[in-house]
Amino acid sequence: NAQLVSLYSQAYQVTKNPGYKKVVEETLDFIKREMTSPEGAFYSSFDADSEGEEGQFYVWKKQEIDSILGDAQASELFCDFFGIKPKGNWEAGKNILHRKKTAAEVAKNHGLNEQGLNESLAKSKAKLLKARSGRPRPALDDKALTAWNALMLSGYVDAYRAFGKKEYLEAALKSGHFILEKMMQPDGRLLRNYKDGKSVINAFLDDYALAIAAFVHLYQVTFDEMWLNKAQLLATYTEQHFYDAGSGLFFYTSDLDPPLIARKKEISDNVIPASNSLMASNLYLLGQYFYQNSWIEKSRGMMQLLAPTISETDEPDFYSNWCQLYLDWVRPPYEVAIVGQDAAEKRKEILQHYLPHALLLGGVGEGSLDLLKDKLREGETLIYVCQGKVCKLPVSRVGEALKLMEDR
Repeated sequence: NAQLVSLYSQAYQVTKNPGYKKVVEETLDFIKREMTSPEGAFYSSFDADSEGEEGQFYVWKKQEIDSILGDAQASELFCDFFGIKPKGNWEAGKNILHRKKTAAEVAKNHGLNEQGLNESLAKSKAKLLKARSGRPRPALDDKALTAWNALMLSGYVDAYRAFGKKEYLEAALKSGHFILEKMMQPDGRLLRNYKDGKSVINAFLDDYALAIAAFVHLYQVTFDEMWLNKAQLLATYTEQHFYDAGSGLFFYTSDLDPPLIARKKEISDNVIPASNSLMASNLYLLGQYFYQNSWIEKSRGMMQLLAPTISETDEPDFYSNWCQLYLDWVRPPYEVAIVGQDAAEKRKEILQHYLPHALLLGGVGEGSLDLLKDKLREGETLIYVCQGKVCKLPVSRVGEALKLMEDR
């Protein structure tokens, strides 16, 4: 769910497809309703089974839908939209709600416009959701994992970037503070899991890598340097306790954990990017923000180590996150500094655009980052588009700044 929220948010930034926006909104409604703790943590998962049957909580017989909706026209529309069959589209006469037709196609079939279609579907969904709430629920795995919480935090940040909804930023910040307060120690050590008020297991490399990335994301949408400093602290701790100087890569487990027969390293990207590709990206980004060349060089070394494998493999999907980092090396990202009283407003405007090749930084003042020094001009809010620490002439409008990046 976390990664899908990011994907659909970014797809919306590119296409402005309202269907993508709806996917994000409905997914985050589900996350808020079903998978968020009062502390702002995100639960791990639901079981697939309930009442001894796989998917029982989620599937429907057509007769049930007809009865619950109580309106033949609304039911016909709903069943057409979600592919509901009288004999079922799955097992034992049951149906999975599954779309195969476009909204425009279904609306035309029923003599409606898309607004009328959406209004009818919304009413039907609300009735079915209420009815479903009376069913025996699947078991909830209510532990919170640092890595997965960081992924969901980043999903909320991406949704905020795309849609500007304050509630999405608030959920991301609440999640960030949960990680700081419950999962992170003063020296930068992380714990992996949280349940019933307790955190007991030392975190693994993916926990650190995803938390670092999440904190960098929070900085870019708030310009609160605390998040960037926490990311730096985590990266420093990770370097001290996970880095293998012999290979130039990171172990999956800390040197503080009980010794194993062999300490493995995650290299191939899978359902979630490999912790080493994430760390290589983190070191590159933090090296840019903090002018820390040793981290940039470590990132370069990791990329060079994987480059032959990536170029020769028949399965490049397993190195997709490495390839994104490779793009940053081939075509370095822009550093976009926004400084002045209206920095928050201009930041919010620029965030709506899909800019995977831009690092955002700034604030009302110059802050502590070297790249922001001498950028503030009294009475003005300026946007500096830089690359390799070399800045073009500042502009005052977001549109002008975007044009400066159009050559990409």
